[in-house]
Amino acid sequence: MHRPVTPTLHRLDPLLRPASLAFVGASPKPDTPGNTMLRAAAVDGYRGRIHAVNPRYARIGESACFPDLDALPERVEHVVLGLGNAQLEDGLAKAIRHGAKAVTIFASCNLTGNADDPLAGRLAGMAHEAGIAICGGNGMGFVNPSIGLRVLGYPATVSMRPGNVALITQSGSAFSALAYNDERLKYALAVSSGSDLTSEAADYMDWALDQPQTKAVGLFLETARSPDRLVAALEKADALNVPVVALKVGRSQIAAEFAISHSGAIAGSNAAWEALFSRHGVMTVETLDQLAATLLLASECAPLPSGGLASLHDSGGEREMVADLAEKMHIPFASIGPDTLERLAMHLDPDMSPANPLDVWGTGRDFEAQVQGCTAAMLDDPDTAIGVLFQDVRDGSYIAEGFTRAMIAAAQGSRKPVAVVTNYASVNHRSLALRVTEAGVPVIDGTTEGLLAIGQLMEARDRRLRRHSFPKPVSDKVRQHWRQRLASATPLAAIEAQALLADYKIPTVQTLNVASLNEAIAAAGRLGWPVALKTAEAGIDHKSEAGGVALDLQDEAALRDAYEKMSRLGPSMTLSAMARGRVEIAFGLLRDPQFGPLLMLAAGGVLIEALADRAVALPSVSLEEAAAMLSRLRIHRLMGALRNLPAVDAHAAAQAFAQFSLLAQDLGDLIDELDINPLLVSENGIVAVDALVVTRAEAQKRTE
Repeated sequence: MHRPVTPTLHRLDPLLRPASLAFVGASPKPDTPGNTMLRAAAVDGYRGRIHAVNPRYARIGESACFPDLDALPERVEHVVLGLGNAQLEDGLAKAIRHGAKAVTIFASCNLTGNADDPLAGRLAGMAHEAGIAICGGNGMGFVNPSIGLRVLGYPATVSMRPGNVALITQSGSAFSALAYNDERLKYALAVSSGSDLTSEAADYMDWALDQPQTKAVGLFLETARSPDRLVAALEKADALNVPVVALKVGRSQIAAEFAISHSGAIAGSNAAWEALFSRHGVMTVETLDQLAATLLLASECAPLPSGGLASLHDSGGEREMVADLAEKMHIPFASIGPDTLERLAMHLDPDMSPANPLDVWGTGRDFEAQVQGCTAAMLDDPDTAIGVLFQDVRDGSYIAEGFTRAMIAAAQGSRKPVAVVTNYASVNHRSLALRVTEAGVPVIDGTTEGLLAIGQLMEARDRRLRRHSFPKPVSDKVRQHWRQRLASATPLAAIEAQALLADYKIPTVQTLNVASLNEAIAAAGRLGWPVALKTAEAGIDHKSEAGGVALDLQDEAALRDAYEKMSRLGPSMTLSAMARGRVEIAFGLLRDPQFGPLLMLAAGGVLIEALADRAVALPSVSLEEAAAMLSRLRIHRLMGALRNLPAVDAHAAAQAFAQFSLLAQDLGDLIDELDINPLLVSENGIVAVDALVVTRAEAQKRTE
């Protein structure tokens, strides 16, 4: 998508695109941060004005060195504080008095070594009051190759030519690993945000998305200091169709906060992040290798056209390995047609079979022409989305040179993306890999990393093609009734919880309140046998564990026996018609402290925690999204026809979850936890059997 340069000034422009800088603490001593930061600033061609500041020196190299900021010949936009923690407050105060609009801090901003050290807070307060942006502290700085600027406290020897990737990391080590080592990844911006005193990952991302050269964003996140700003940045990237690849560590411990519902127990500490990333199409990875691979492929090859993977190999054994991994990772190969097979045969040795994946290596005679011809044929096939050579290309190999020349030539003759993936990540190919990547064919290290990146791009493409249909909203009268009721700290009785579900079109089993054995017998007569008896005593959240559930009571004698045993819990009970279903699922609504209402769809019944088979999402969820979530559960395999049993109504289950999402959208801010478990799915539809609702007001009262 073409994005014009944003005409208005971004608040981070003085930080990331300054016209002038002053380096306070500059030093002539080699191999020191004070010397490194000054030398590194313009090594890539930065044309802004640079000033050294240190009262100990009159000159540093060929540059004049000024005693303080007041002595500078101009007011600079950006002050870099190469100072120790004890000098930071004074240094920041002087930068503010000088009139700087931005500051970079490398030091830890901690004087005591304690987690609650107040220095960082004081610095942030000063900056907010003055309206200046800070990069850091406790960070490694940033690079903006588009203007040739490095603001770094540590040496970096790799050339940083302008590129199209924005890397934003809260880890300094991750920054140095990805920014300083491999020239295949070229950056529009790379930032080590550190402790985010005033400028957070979301702010840097927002700035990067305003730059037309940004084609992909990489995030290494430990936390979201301002969740709303992060959500806004992800929404912006999604709207611009700029791929975002995220590695999230230090996952929030929301599960520890939920001791009441089953949903809270099985959602897991990563649930909210998982749901957030899914909502905005963020590609998620778990290692730095995966982050680099996916970023490289996304920046060069996204968006993918329709179709599957067409792969070429120089080894039958490695072809089988890739095929096995692709099947395991659910990455489809292109279903190439007969015309393509015929073209492939023309470029293969007589004893080689045309296929996808394709082993292209035969005798080795004229192999370069064969590889180019086969690649071109596969790229021309309408079902091919991307062509990939899986080969351990290495420096100094005439075979690798020939294969990669052929791939480059094929890529230049097609509008479809082409890549190379090495099956052995440690192959010696640094020079060749850079040259091939810069020729437009990215070289990815590692089979799993390459396939993961390909799969992520396919999922991102398919996500944008999906249609979405949503349930019809409930009436304002119904919504307002439940908002008023849920604002109360009074617990919802079982009958009330069922009424709530019914109002949101979630089918429920017919249930009656009973307070005596005679009432129970009379109710059973109205409902019809068999019946289910459950305790309705306040404070018993998990009825089964307390012995408060008796199912499939066939007659009055069984009801009497169950009632007498359950009466030890109290006289308040419910009687329900006995529902049937072959598959049990559960719906959950939790409140994440950062991102708000969180939905969970899971395998249900008594095995809900044992199986921990769940999918999560943020509201609202379309019918199509609900069906996709259901298909990801392991229990989904039980929903199809089994032997002599018909398939259950999975569509009804997805429809009910979409309705549940509507409930969460309307009322989620008033609910702390909501469990519907189980919902019974049969060939005739779905019915909710039991529900637990804890309002936020009630949860707050419980903690008082």
